[in-house]
Amino acid sequence: MSHWHRQIQTVVDTIDDAIREGGDERLTLDYLASRLGYSPFHTTRMFRALAGLPLRDYLRLRRLAFALIAVRDTDASLLEIAVEHGFSSHEAFTRAFKAAYGVAPAQYRKRPVPVVLRTKINPLDYYLIGKGEIGMAKTNEDIKLYYVQIPAHKYLHIKNYESNGYFDFWEKQDKIPGQDCDTICGLLDSIKGKLDGEDDVVGKYSGQIIGYPREADGRIPEAYGVRLAADYRGTLPGDMLVLDVAEGEYIVFEHGPFDFEAQGGAVFEQLEAAVKAHSFAGSGYAPDDSAGRIAYYYHDPERFIKLVIPVKKA
Repeated sequence: MSHWHRQIQTVVDTIDDAIREGGDERLTLDYLASRLGYSPFHTTRMFRALAGLPLRDYLRLRRLAFALIAVRDTDASLLEIAVEHGFSSHEAFTRAFKAAYGVAPAQYRKRPVPVVLRTKINPLDYYLIGKGEIGMAKTNEDIKLYYVQIPAHKYLHIKNYESNGYFDFWEKQDKIPGQDCDTICGLLDSIKGKLDGEDDVVGKYSGQIIGYPREADGRIPEAYGVRLAADYRGTLPGDMLVLDVAEGEYIVFEHGPFDFEAQGGAVFEQLEAAVKAHSFAGSGYAPDDSAGRIAYYYHDPERFIKLVIPVKKA
């Protein structure tokens, strides 16, 4: 099955590249199937089995996701955006946009509100972490340690008190209406002004991070969300939580870029070992377990993996 996860990942990557570059000739079923060397029927059948929706629906929703960012962030006319993203007319684009997001593109441009974008699926990642084994090839990359002062900010998130790890978190959240991975990540993708990642990266979970907030009763739920400026004034999803995080000091354990498939397991173990082995003796700092402090976990294999832990002056 890992072979098909790799093949469908090729289709998914090709779709995003073609939309971004305006390569409509690569956005046909015949072309995508030819990339894999299978029939269009077999390709669509396997795509639906792994992605959970028909290929044609995924392609349409990804086009709309890119189009929404163009509506939000550019001055291009709605007709130009419609044509660029494969719609035959302004009217056809408006109908599809409103059906997907509940608001017409002209209205959205005037007042952007959080909507659920069709995030980019990553079937190979799901297989490697959820069903297969993560690569354990050795890594010689050192874990970098450094201290930072992070300004006050907001953390927009959902949280779970019973989860244990990323995939367990989403397995539990998927049972809560409106709290599933696609809905939450799609909402977060549409919010402009995230402090991490890039606003115009559609469906790669850019700027979305795991958080571990310490609450007044001592509990530390697992959370998932984005950081926003302390004075953020944009519209936020009503069914998500907002934590006001005070300015504070943190220690960062960071590993650089790595091959997730070949080295994922080894990197995770190396990071965990570095955190456990670290001694604050002589540093002038100590861990800060105060209520309201929050630790963050960043996972972006193309850039880094890092754990950001709150500290205080000893």
